[in-house]
Amino acid sequence: MIRKSAVSLAVLSAFIGVPAHAEGYKLFEQSVSSMGNAYAGRGAQITDASLVYSNPAAITELDGAQLSGGLNLISAQTNYRNASAQSANGQSVVGRTEGANSLNELVPFMFYADKVSEQLSWGIGFYAPFGLSSDYDDDFVGRYFADETAVQVVSLQPALAYKLNERLSVGVGISLNHAEGTLSKFKDHSGLCEAGPLLGAIFNDAICASHYEVEGDDIAFGYTLGIYAEPIDGTRLALTWHSAVDYSLKGDSVITNTPVTVANGAPYLVPVPGMPQLPLLDARTGKLATNDMLVEKSKLDLTTPASAAFSLDQQLTAALSLQFSAAWTQWSKFQSIDIVSNDANPSISLSTQREPNLNSSGYIGYIPEYWHNSWSFALGATYVYQKDLTLKTGVAFDENPISQRHKTARIPTDDRVWLTVGANWQLSDKLSLDFAYGYLFTGDVSVDEHEYNVQDERLYNSGFQGQYSNKGQLIAVQANYRF
Repeated sequence: MIRKSAVSLAVLSAFIGVPAHAEGYKLFEQSVSSMGNAYAGRGAQITDASLVYSNPAAITELDGAQLSGGLNLISAQTNYRNASAQSANGQSVVGRTEGANSLNELVPFMFYADKVSEQLSWGIGFYAPFGLSSDYDDDFVGRYFADETAVQVVSLQPALAYKLNERLSVGVGISLNHAEGTLSKFKDHSGLCEAGPLLGAIFNDAICASHYEVEGDDIAFGYTLGIYAEPIDGTRLALTWHSAVDYSLKGDSVITNTPVTVANGAPYLVPVPGMPQLPLLDARTGKLATNDMLVEKSKLDLTTPASAAFSLDQQLTAALSLQFSAAWTQWSKFQSIDIVSNDANPSISLSTQREPNLNSSGYIGYIPEYWHNSWSFALGATYVYQKDLTLKTGVAFDENPISQRHKTARIPTDDRVWLTVGANWQLSDKLSLDFAYGYLFTGDVSVDEHEYNVQDERLYNSGFQGQYSNKGQLIAVQANYRF
């Protein structure tokens, strides 16, 4: 029935179905200084206050109080073509079969770090660890499967780090996270819209504008653990763990223009003569009756995944260093999307929970996802061109966590490769700027989507098929100030 609810970057804006450098809906855009190397060596390179998120242990290596803030300009586009869809009764859906979802958005972040003593350091940061957004035109042929999808998580994280000795530091961060989301689609009432011309004078045009939307939000805590080590001069290592965070997004499910199937004693609602399987007629208009709006309190449990990353920063000469990172993300926690009633007086779930539909008490929406754990890898190089100018480049590979069977119109993604370039310009002893640019390469994606009940059994004759291609660019700038 419905797809995932989570967030549309209110403060940080919304991202397209293929957010810039990301896997699933996880975002990497919290450090421009790391982006120049395609995030290779992140947390091992001693750069700036963005280490508060990348690896809190490494802030012990920063020299005094530092402030870093930046903006990422994301330009991304998802193109679809050869799209087709079938309604619940198997009829072809009429609509747009090719088009694009495009987005240009600014995504900010800010971090501060300082020393308490030679051994103890602290920091605080504001950033977005997860985000996703796509929004189709209302006449999209797959509108019964996807309209708007928006996911946003914004985090505030203080951190502490302790230097155990000259070679080893440990750190911890506690994050306060706010997640919110919007999910919508047009409703397929057993193919009534497609059958409209066959119903002649009794057809109600409002049925074709029937629309479902769910919104919800929650606040939850997470944590980050970090280790920083320099076992020998010029070899810097980092190991970082970002915890999973459990949310229960609560809000309203709203559906407009639903056909009326139970009279409830209303004298102006009558059965269609000789067609008891159809919704009721409104005797005052002679057309199929509809409810203008149904509202039901609902919730969706969402877990953003845990991740672990290992990074290396290896100094080769006084001017040249190489970077490497490998990261693992526990996407297997994302098994399904379950939108469940949280209302003492249900309305929508009275029908959606029944056996011919989702077949589980209180269910308003269900989507099987069954994502799998994924890896990403990055290689980078850093060259000190001159005293005040450092050049960077990198390449990264992100494994897609979505199997072919479960690819959907909401997140039509595949494995991707990123190429990046960057630079750090030291304007003065206190102020420096980082610049970075990245370009995304990805393969074509095919989608063959259907509806299922909670037991993962195929429902109806509905379906959506289409081919997708994705591209993305990212331009970013960051300012760093040493007090």
